[in-house]
Amino acid sequence: MKTIFSFALIFSLVTTAVFAQELALVRDNDLFGYINKTGAYAIQPQFEKAASFSGKYAAAMKDKKWGFINTSGEWVIQPTYDRVKEFNSGYAVVMQNDEWKYINNKGEALNIPPTDKVYDFDNGVAIIKSGEKIGLIDTSGKAILEPKYDEIKGFNNGYAKFKNGETWGLLDKKGKVFVPADYNEIGDFSKNGIWARKGDSFGVLINETFTPINGVDKIWDFTNDSPLTYARSNKMMGFINGKGEWIIQPSYDKVRAFNAGLAPVNKDKEWGYINEKGEMVIDTKYRDAEIFSDNGLAPVKEKKLWGFVDKTGKLVIPMEYDISIGMFGFLQSGSDKGFIDGIARVKKNKEWGFINENGEVIGKWHQNAEAFVDTSK
Repeated sequence: MKTIFSFALIFSLVTTAVFAQELALVRDNDLFGYINKTGAYAIQPQFEKAASFSGKYAAAMKDKKWGFINTSGEWVIQPTYDRVKEFNSGYAVVMQNDEWKYINNKGEALNIPPTDKVYDFDNGVAIIKSGEKIGLIDTSGKAILEPKYDEIKGFNNGYAKFKNGETWGLLDKKGKVFVPADYNEIGDFSKNGIWARKGDSFGVLINETFTPINGVDKIWDFTNDSPLTYARSNKMMGFINGKGEWIIQPSYDKVRAFNAGLAPVNKDKEWGYINEKGEMVIDTKYRDAEIFSDNGLAPVKEKKLWGFVDKTGKLVIPMEYDISIGMFGFLQSGSDKGFIDGIARVKKNKEWGFINENGEVIGKWHQNAEAFVDTSK
């Protein structure tokens, strides 16, 4: 049995390695193509325009028409559309002859209830609109929530903000109310906490009960990366927990989110890093600083260029790069700053490319480049 199990495990790992392919959209000589994580072309630059992969498919343009390609660069949906959006939940929104519709990966249209506007699918649901009211459909095209609300935002961690009249709450993906629309503002759902505003009072929801925090005039969304989020009081920034308690007093001019146990903070126009106890781990000495990646490296800036430090503050990659979220990409939302799965997207001498954790350039520099995307999903 041990031999069989070991063989099955090895086969599973090899199979996963073979089929899990991450590709990045690049532009060279004004044409778009895709590279793999070795920096080699997986799909040669050949498209007039293109988008990053969304799962197994990417939008691409030929002869001024849009279609979709697979990871081999083959057309799975011929370029016959005037406009397209990315695949999500098995469907993409496309426009042809001034008409928007949903298609699957075979180009077949989805039948949906009448709607005044066609919205992207988002984690298995999409908005439908009737007059001024908003509802939801699922991927079968059936209504799971008849149009009744004034607005529904995108889903985060399984829940979406919805507006009923002038107030906001949270819905689940079945269209059921999770938090009643009793608030003037409400944050995205996170396992670590939800903030809200009621009248002039900002606070958090504890067991569905609104708990105001005295003196707070703004709260940012909780994430799943830390039990703390940041808040503002008397123009100064600090950090609160999901119970609404100040864990780090508001004593900073600016802050950013915690990740990997550290958060960037700004005092007297210089940035450094603190831990979740509020202790200064890396002194405030940088012109700018971004959050740490999961690999324990963070972008920091001196003068005009960026480098990367580790969690002790040691500069491990020299300050010789530009970084950015989003540059050129039609249909692109941009990529996060810093490292993602061991690779960072950077700019040097007006060209874009990728470096690994040792600061080594992966492949070559490009006219433009977007973040790597896992195409196995």
